[in-house]
Amino acid sequence: MSTRQAFQTLLIYRIGVTLNYQIIMVAVGWHIYELTNSVVSLGLVGLAELVPYFAFALYSGHAVDTYSRRLIAAIACSIHIGVAFFLVAIALNLMSPPVPLIYTAVAFLGIGRALMRPSYTAIFGQIIPRAELTRYTALASSVFQICVVAGPGIGGLLIGFAGLSWTYCLAGLCAGVGLYGAWLIQAQKPQLSTVRAHFFTSFLEGFNYVRKHELILATMALDMFAVLLGGAVSILPAFVKEVLHAGPETLGILRASPALAAVITGVILARKPMLYNSGRYLLMSVAGFGLAIVGFGLSTELWVAASFLMLSGCCDSVSVVIRGSIMQLTTPDQMRGRVSAINGIFIGSSNELGALESGIAASLMGLVPSIIFGGIATIAVVTCTYYLAPQLRRLHIADLS
Repeated sequence: MSTRQAFQTLLIYRIGVTLNYQIIMVAVGWHIYELTNSVVSLGLVGLAELVPYFAFALYSGHAVDTYSRRLIAAIACSIHIGVAFFLVAIALNLMSPPVPLIYTAVAFLGIGRALMRPSYTAIFGQIIPRAELTRYTALASSVFQICVVAGPGIGGLLIGFAGLSWTYCLAGLCAGVGLYGAWLIQAQKPQLSTVRAHFFTSFLEGFNYVRKHELILATMALDMFAVLLGGAVSILPAFVKEVLHAGPETLGILRASPALAAVITGVILARKPMLYNSGRYLLMSVAGFGLAIVGFGLSTELWVAASFLMLSGCCDSVSVVIRGSIMQLTTPDQMRGRVSAINGIFIGSSNELGALESGIAASLMGLVPSIIFGGIATIAVVTCTYYLAPQLRRLHIADLS
């Protein structure tokens, strides 16, 4: 199988699971807010996903470096399918009480994501030659962002016109497509004996590698704090209702706006990768993300809010491609699962903790002030990183290839 064919097969898996997750999360956010009318409840959705994600992420990294990566990908898809149809039953009032059961479903979704992230990253690094990693990373990012555009858009529209049960049902079918893709993947099981160690020993090996690698550690920390402080997506249902006074269709538009810009940016980066001054571009993109969040928080019209979210997506796409290239080019194949899992804890936990932080901050400071504060804090994190991580700001990806 050629590199292009292998990449396309892997994308079937990634597209199916990503659409499933995006549709479910936009539907769950609307479902929870409709039931509770509380921004804190929206934040608790993130916490419900975070705890099991945290619990399983490190072991999943060890498993990916030890067992069949394709099998782990298939298990992740199966969990996503089960969650979707469990939520269908809740939406049809076949199970109650709905709120704790929705949080339970989200918890299982966290387990599925804990398995999906390192399996995808490890397989990607295994099938793509080093010389082409930056270009394929940009292409993969574009495809991912297309799913992030389509998922919330489809989810928001389907909630408005067909209801939550059909929305969750479609999410389950998407995960079924992902399962088909996982079955087609051709990736060898790791053969190196070093990953046959006890889980704790294996985890420490991966942790020490990250801890001693300044470039990886700085990249992870920068993204973690930026997502933790600058993420406004989790409270979009509240923003749509309280600021824009609109419905789920508007929520779908806003959720899709940053990803739409990210798709365009990813295509450009695939043709013209940032191989030089990469570290400076990374820092500038995260700072731009923070500025865009501030602008979004000040918006009172749909087109203004969507424009600033598009700017945030453009900046985030640059960050994703550069960070992905750094992680792939600096990690040995036999450690991809564990390093990806540790990175997932940095990034995945910051997404969920960021959702909780956004909900609590909105309840304490007010919705709009909390968004503005998050954007300003993101810019402060970039400033600190610029001075504390000289290796990152001097980075040229061309030197890593």
